[in-house]
Formats: sequence, structure tokens, C-alpha cells
Amino acid sequence: MIKTDAIIIGAGPTGLFAVHQLGIIGLKCEVIDNLDRAGGQCIELYPDKPIYDIPAIPECTGEELTKGLLKQIEPFKTNFHLGQRVDEVKQEKDFWIVKTNKGNIFSAPNVIIAGGVGSFEPRKLSLKEAEQFEDKQIFYSVTNKNLFKDKNISIFGGGDSALDWALELSKNNQITLIHRRDEFRGAAHTLSQIKKLEKDGKIKIKTPFNLKSIEGENNMTAIIIATEDGKEEKIKTDYILSFFGLIMKLGPIADWGLNIEKKTIPVNTENFQTNKEGIFAIGDICTYPGKLKLILSGFHEAALAARACFKRAKPNETYRFEFTTASKNIQERLGKK
Repeated sequence: MIKTDAIIIGAGPTGLFAVHQLGIIGLKCEVIDNLDRAGGQCIELYPDKPIYDIPAIPECTGEELTKGLLKQIEPFKTNFHLGQRVDEVKQEKDFWIVKTNKGNIFSAPNVIIAGGVGSFEPRKLSLKEAEQFEDKQIFYSVTNKNLFKDKNISIFGGGDSALDWALELSKNNQITLIHRRDEFRGAAHTLSQIKKLEKDGKIKIKTPFNLKSIEGENNMTAIIIATEDGKEEKIKTDYILSFFGLIMKLGPIADWGLNIEKKTIPVNTENFQTNKEGIFAIGDICTYPGKLKLILSGFHEAALAARACFKRAKPNETYRFEFTTASKNIQERLGKK
């Protein structure tokens, strides 16, 4: 059994920052994630996609943000248990016992659920024949944008991911943006840029269309799209990028005795504790009045949850807030002294 001060479930940006916040106040933690690498959705869904709302960083990619957060927590030498799913969480007196599907057992007075609600997967194209081209010519995320250089790309979706990638990939490719509705849900500023590129002949927009069929046997060569009234168009296509969002699966978390509302966990805003004392929820998984699903909001939640963990991990010690610029203890923990 691995004993520690806190167990973090989820290695996305919020979980990684929670490691930092625990570390600078002298707490140890273990991190568990069912993905095979740290970074969460930033790495799985948009490693190359620009992020613009991290304070003091005008622009970075999901991969760059993850690398920066991992660099930031290096001094704490935290153990990561990746590719593991948490199957059981049970209470023994003042401690929580966490078991994974790999047989690892952890004990800690604190559990921080960071980000996801178990496993997630992209909502896939409903067309049966699309399966044979998955991970070859049909993708639900972009991990290497250079793969698509100088190609004909059909992008499906009406949200930010579809618009952002249409904009980004239009620099070196022929893009057709296809959506089943006339209205797009993405950011107005991005949509205005897309419309301008359409006028310049650099992007084609097809609405309201759905994918009807795929042409090609071993390799996809074209797609047929159609409207509800039967209008059809054939589009030369080397690659399909589909962004219909994610399907969230609760998995074992539904059996942990937590209050769950619409696949999110209600918390208080003092320390982001759930209805179970010692279990905290931060990031997209938690909900409270005024909640914003932003990475910076998750960072704030991680900071307050970490301080609450101190009280449970070291009940005989008094927590004293210290600024990182002035505290010798914090600088020593960060290896600055």
C-alpha cells in the first residue's frame, strides 16, 4: 500500500497544478490517470491547438502548457501512475483507500478529483464505413498537423475545435468546413476570420450538410455530403477531421457515494470539497454557482483545495500562508536555495 498526503485523480492541467500547490506547502501526493501520459484533454484532443487564456502567456499549445506544468513540479519528484483507472474509493477512519484496475492500492487523508469524470472518448461519425479509415484518414483529434500539409481536408463540426482547426490548417491545405446547421457555435471572432477566408477562396463552407457516404476502397478519395431534402455534393477528400464533441462516461466514479448532477460533482466554494469530507473536486468535473470551465478557474480551485488538504494531512500543525517570493521554506522546496 502506498501512503501519501493526497491522491490526485487526473493528470490534466488542473491536476498538475494541484501537485504544485500541494508541493509548495510541504505535502506529498500520488497522481493516477487512465490515459497513458500526462496532460489530459490538452494532450489528447488539441496538443497543437493554440490556447490564449493562460495568464501572462499570450499563446501556447496544449503540449507546451503540459510541458511547462511538468517542468514546474519537477522539484517535488511526484510519482505518476498512468494508464490506470480508479476502480474503488472507500473510507477507513480518517483515510481514503483508493484501488486501481492494475492492483495498486493507495492510502491518504485527501483525494482530489481533477478534471475528468472517468473516461472520455470523441463522438464518432455514425457512418459504418468510416470505421475502416479511422486513424488512417479519419481523425477525431490532431496530434501532428504536419500530416495534413498540402492535402484536401473535410472538417465536420460547428464548435470551437472545428473552427479553430479550419483556420489553422487553411494556411497549407484546401479546407472544406461542413456543418449540419447553418449556425456555428464557435467564437464569433474566429467565425469572422473563417468567413473572410471563404470570400478569399481559401475555405469552403457547406451547410446544412451531413456525411452520406465515403468513396474509395483501401484509401478514401472523396466523400458525398447531403442535406435533409436530398441535395448531394461530392468533395475530393484526403482526410476527414470530425469534431462532434466528447462522450463522457462516469465509470466507477458513480459508485463512490458522491453527489452527482448531470455528470458533474457539486462542491462548496471555500475549498471545493464534495459531500464527502476529504474528497475534493476541481476542474471541469466540479460545479458550483458561477462556475466557469476555464483552465485558470481550475488553477484557483486547486490552490484552495490544497490548503484544505494540509489541515487533514497535518492536523497537529497550523497552516500559515506564505508568499513564494518571501518564504525560505517554499524556495527550498522548489530547489531555489
